[in-house]
Amino acid sequence: MTTDISPEGLMAVYEAMGRDLPGNVAVKISTGEPGGDNYLKPDQIKDLVQSVNGTIVECNTAYGGGRAETAMNKQVMIDYGFTAIAPTDIMDEEGEISLSVPVAKHLDEFIVGSHFENYDSCLILSHFKGHAMGGFGGALKSVAIGISSPNGKTSVHTAGRNSVVEQLWAGISETPQDEFLESMAEANGAFMNEVGNNVVYINVLNRLSVDCDCDASPAEPTMEDIGILASLDPIALDKASVDLVYAAPDGQDLIGRMESKNATHILDHAEGLGLGSQEYELVSLDA
Repeated sequence: MTTDISPEGLMAVYEAMGRDLPGNVAVKISTGEPGGDNYLKPDQIKDLVQSVNGTIVECNTAYGGGRAETAMNKQVMIDYGFTAIAPTDIMDEEGEISLSVPVAKHLDEFIVGSHFENYDSCLILSHFKGHAMGGFGGALKSVAIGISSPNGKTSVHTAGRNSVVEQLWAGISETPQDEFLESMAEANGAFMNEVGNNVVYINVLNRLSVDCDCDASPAEPTMEDIGILASLDPIALDKASVDLVYAAPDGQDLIGRMESKNATHILDHAEGLGLGSQEYELVSLDA
């Protein structure tokens, strides 16, 4: 961890992992819905993305909005300046593929953008914040929702009940919250099964709104920025991020959002699946 939320701080936490990402590197970020301003900015991530020769990747959304189709999504990449710092890719532009889920209660498959196959390793670079449905969005959500196609997002949100995006909202209304959270955890199992050790996870804890960057008009943050964390274990990473919010003197609003959605259940289920651990040691890189 570092409290230095800067390009240098981002490089420092990545380098502390001691893991070189081989081959074609997918850098998964959320570009944010047009209108919002909490997403990780190109100037912030440029040095890190270029240091790994990464391609910034996204998938189309399932809820409509300004990134529901490839052309729109590509335009956001241009408008927000991401195409100026690195190659970009909408991973489901040419369709989707199915990944097997090794251990699951709900998902038979994890449906991702077909371009997932084009990459040898992944850098999951997440803006940690609240989320209207998941309670919080960190590394686990960046994978489960971030690299899935619209049909895949539908499958995760409905705990495998259906995978047709047109049925998303009806399916959500029939899906218990804990089953959605468990399905996000299970999707991560499929991802890990594919990437093996060729992955690094980073959470940036700034602009800590109760709302996700997928909200075009997110609430203004009511707490101070915290820092940047990195790990090879996304469960430990998200757990440490949650704990830092709880430890903050001004985290009440985000804590309320997380508790209203039983958000930490995703950590319990993911740990129960053997995907990682909620035990961690927080090592400060600050001088």
